[in-house]
Amino acid sequence: MGKKSKRSKEELIAKRLARAQATAFVARPFADLPFEADLICLRELVPAATATAKLTEEYGGHEVTIASLLPAAWQAWRRDDGEILAGMQVPVSSTDASRDVARGLLAAVDAEPGTSIEATTEPGEGPRLQDILDTSHPFDVRVLENFDYWALPEAENDADVAAALQQANDSVAPTEKLASVDSAYWTEMSGRTYVRWARSEGEDRVVDAMARLQAENANDLGGIGTFLGYFRAHGIIVPVWELEFGTQVDDVEEPIAAFGKRLDEALNATEPMSTEARRVRSGIVSRQLTIH
Repeated sequence: MGKKSKRSKEELIAKRLARAQATAFVARPFADLPFEADLICLRELVPAATATAKLTEEYGGHEVTIASLLPAAWQAWRRDDGEILAGMQVPVSSTDASRDVARGLLAAVDAEPGTSIEATTEPGEGPRLQDILDTSHPFDVRVLENFDYWALPEAENDADVAAALQQANDSVAPTEKLASVDSAYWTEMSGRTYVRWARSEGEDRVVDAMARLQAENANDLGGIGTFLGYFRAHGIIVPVWELEFGTQVDDVEEPIAAFGKRLDEALNATEPMSTEARRVRSGIVSRQLTIH
């Protein structure tokens, strides 16, 4: 086989490998990002929120906004004022949510102002958020009461657009991000109050820790919550506690901070689990729900 034919074969194999990697299912797409848990909350749990991020210098160094939801559930958007936004909540996605969002952001960077980028099930080969985001830049989530951050000028003159925006605003469940711990959100829905706390330590470790606390009747957010179970989302888990209806977010801060210390101790425990903790663990696992 000549050198040219051999090189062509190697290039073909490399292309096939790249395509296979681009279509492989990624169970934990946002792993290794320091704000992984908050990204997942914006994608699955928080109705209206934004956070500012920054692209690496290799990809232009632009400041961008990561939003829970954009108009028409776009993947990304370059607004008329030039601001670049990516949407986490989209109607379709590929096997790698991180590549989806990265594709949208980079397309918006190259687009003219006023351009929206639709979500797709086939983003193709390309970088992921882990490749394009400057992870040293703060990722401070700002939970909002409505979708007015869309700033749609046509809503002032178009009755249909105004009605759609109002309908979206009316659907927003009251939600707040807790300040005393990371990646925990208070919310009221259908006459009930909850705390949902995304944990990125790994499912087995977190479930073990909760079982240890549950066996001691201490898996209760410091005495203010009843543990319901957990969601599994994008490779991490999100435990859920119900509070007495009407419990306000300020009432949660101190108890959950104290509970967080106990949870950290349970996460780092090395002694074998008790018989009761193992029994409780089975019950906790039976109440899990996979949302993605």
